[in-house]
Amino acid sequence: MRMSLQKIKLSDWRLMGGVIAVLQSGGVVMHPTETCYGLCADISNKKAVERVYALKGRDFKKPLSILVDGLYMAQEYGFFSDLALDLAKKYWPGPLSILVPCKKKLPDFFNSGEEFVALRWSSNAFCQEMVKNFGSPLITTSANKAGEKECYEISEKPFADFLAASPSLIVDGGKLLHNKPSTIVKVNGDNLEVLRQGDLIVPVSTN
Repeated sequence: MRMSLQKIKLSDWRLMGGVIAVLQSGGVVMHPTETCYGLCADISNKKAVERVYALKGRDFKKPLSILVDGLYMAQEYGFFSDLALDLAKKYWPGPLSILVPCKKKLPDFFNSGEEFVALRWSSNAFCQEMVKNFGSPLITTSANKAGEKECYEISEKPFADFLAASPSLIVDGGKLLHNKPSTIVKVNGDNLEVLRQGDLIVPVSTN
């Protein structure tokens, strides 16, 4: 028997309460961002983390990023050098994920063995409110199967073959502009490396 997916419009007043309830119960939410549609879940819930990997068909050895509601929350989970702080203050909130050395506050099972963690403070109002109301960081990753194109319009078709691992809730934000996924930079002290180039251009000093 196929699992029917729940949908709710971005304009629905009941939206946030339903989203938070799903996240607290270990569910996976598909939602709009300022780039493409994304998936989010509670980073402290091991089963929720596993569901995200299963849904995407993603290799468990590949780490996931986390969504925060500001620099203060980000610094609870990652060590920010002066350079990382400068980038965060200049480009956040926005389509930039900053990879920094991770702190022990992250669960042992989340990105196990990784010394760095990618953090993102989205400029999308829904994402900001969602993390703020949830009260702690969420997994953030694009809503598509591994290796396939990003999703810019709600469709259940990519998830039709997933049962227990299907999204618990879809937030329908309509058709999004075709912006590239977030730019990802890795900051290790004073060293800056661009790992993925999105629409946001981060200058890399040659000095």
